[in-house]
Amino acid sequence: MTTAAKTSQPILPGATIGIFGGGQLGRMTAMAARAMGYRIQVLDPDPACPARFVVDGCIEAGWDDARGAANLARGCDVVTLEIEQISLASLDAAKAYAPTRPGREMLAIIQNRIAQKEWLAANSFPIGDWRPVRSLDQMRDAIQSLGGRVFCKSATGGYDGRGQGKVGFRPGADFEEEARGAWHAVGGDSGHGAGVAEQALDLEREISVLVARSPSGEVKVYPAAWNHHENQILAWSVIPAPLTDTLAHQAHALAERIAHTFTLEGILAVEMFVTTDGRLLVNELAPRPHNSYHASERGSVTSQFEQLVRAVCDLPLGDVETVQPCAIANLLGDVWLNEDGTPREPHFDRALAVPGVRLHLYEKQRPRPGRKMGHLSAIGVTADEAVAAVLRAQELL
Repeated sequence: MTTAAKTSQPILPGATIGIFGGGQLGRMTAMAARAMGYRIQVLDPDPACPARFVVDGCIEAGWDDARGAANLARGCDVVTLEIEQISLASLDAAKAYAPTRPGREMLAIIQNRIAQKEWLAANSFPIGDWRPVRSLDQMRDAIQSLGGRVFCKSATGGYDGRGQGKVGFRPGADFEEEARGAWHAVGGDSGHGAGVAEQALDLEREISVLVARSPSGEVKVYPAAWNHHENQILAWSVIPAPLTDTLAHQAHALAERIAHTFTLEGILAVEMFVTTDGRLLVNELAPRPHNSYHASERGSVTSQFEQLVRAVCDLPLGDVETVQPCAIANLLGDVWLNEDGTPREPHFDRALAVPGVRLHLYEKQRPRPGRKMGHLSAIGVTADEAVAAVLRAQELL
């Protein structure tokens, strides 16, 4: 932890916090803020967004609706976000009425994967080999120069497997067909496509590190989370990650340095790769609560949601110590559907019979395959025990 000279006044309980986004992250942030005595307003294009049921007010507006953003900020003492795809014009409109944390400059970089990787490289942060792609020809060249096995991601938007493709993983596949498929995946057929091609790496594991920094300069870094993905969607995660002391220290220092370089105000999840040859590489940055730190609600002294409130309100940051290992498993819309697509009710009672397991649902109205509807959490004496418990509960659904 480091502390700088104080440059702003704390925003105390009783004030109103605005949140761009009313999804599950906004919902859980709002619940933490309300427990601390704050009022909450959110902006979201979905009138039935998950946060609507727990906030004081919800403005129905798109991410690029500057007028809606201004209306949100007029009634708030500070504005933060739970989704990074807010337009810069909306951020500017909000900033005219209230502090926006994190700020415009940081969001402009993180919103675009090309700009994000260029920023990481320019500031000497370790990343894997990659190429920007803005045309089909550049996609072909990138695949060949990166060795033939690559992951491709759209420059903007795209998450949970959307806007992504991969090349070189099917024996005997036609090169041209795969290159065109990757270009299509990053939006190339729309006429506005652009993306990044990343060299496939031999990985030991994927981790993330959450760092919080207040406007006064105080920084706290959480222990790393170990993340397991299936079909490019986070399936389960556990805190703390099983890392050597050396790697844990390197991950901590890397996240803290990124936060300071950005002059972060809020929280930032730094997704990282641990390669089989012992390297630690930055994958992506998320300037908001992160799926892999949902376990902090139970396993950490201070949850990521309370920490976001503390950070943007310039309160003293909370303790990030792990009280007990905790794992989460995402519940996708598939759980509510039979194989033929007809609806079914999950057996939550069976899952909750597993000792140490809790259920967290987001009140989303339309389950569909791949959509995050909630998660299970479980504690254990060890990280492995917590993972085993939450996966056992998930099987019983």
